[in-house]
Amino acid sequence: MNNEAPTALILGGTGRSGSLLADGLAQRGITPRTAARRGADVRFDWDDPATHADALAGVDRLYLVTPTLRLSYADQVAAFLDLAEAAGVRHVTHLSVYNADQAPAQAGIAAVEADLAARHGITHSILRPAWVMQNFADGHIPLMDGAITTPSGGGREAFVDAADIAAVAAETLLDPAAHAGAVYPLTGPQALTFDEVADTIAFVSGRPVFYNDIEQETWINGAVAAGVPADYAVMLRWLTGAVITGNGATPTGDTEKVTGKPATTFREFAERHAHAWTPEAK
Repeated sequence: MNNEAPTALILGGTGRSGSLLADGLAQRGITPRTAARRGADVRFDWDDPATHADALAGVDRLYLVTPTLRLSYADQVAAFLDLAEAAGVRHVTHLSVYNADQAPAQAGIAAVEADLAARHGITHSILRPAWVMQNFADGHIPLMDGAITTPSGGGREAFVDAADIAAVAAETLLDPAAHAGAVYPLTGPQALTFDEVADTIAFVSGRPVFYNDIEQETWINGAVAAGVPADYAVMLRWLTGAVITGNGATPTGDTEKVTGKPATTFREFAERHAHAWTPEAK
């Protein structure tokens, strides 16, 4: 009888949800193997197939994080999933995106989800998170001169804590059979405007924080000028456009349904990360 603990390969293992997921699995009897281009248990590079087989050795379940800041990657992911299935992976939990079925046709999002659904040798679970709260604390949506600047048109988003994403992912990897075929749209408990986010950050940090609702194309052009690949503007337009048109994330109860614990509020998140916005942190 094999008494060894199952091993889960965590792509994006040094990222926001991946690092938290590794800690959670280790505490509950599954051996996590984090994978990233640097700083993880094993080196993994989507553009270097020579790193893939070693990362998969001895693994029976996988946290799939697809290449970032790209549109076309479905074929690349399919080849990796072929390798994973042949290596003995029997369950994949995929980190997708909220409203993935409405993503731009040229993006690989829907194709990866469809690929997983078509595979009969493995089970899968799909996580579709809203905008992640950590965007406001780790520089993705920086606080510059006291202002949060991003387009929203006054729309709302049910921002989700990466810790909640990791908690749901852990449940799916701990008991794959119970979550086989599940699609979980993950959100926080409140749909907030960016003005409300700014007010909360101001309250917990003790400094003035304002929201600047910039014009969408101006913001996208600035992101491309700062180094975001030009073709990824399609995704930026879709992600921000959903909020602007009122099709942003609305609260679901999936985090509590899966984990038994309520989703984190933005206020709770902000209090936990208040140091990120203090003058001393700059």
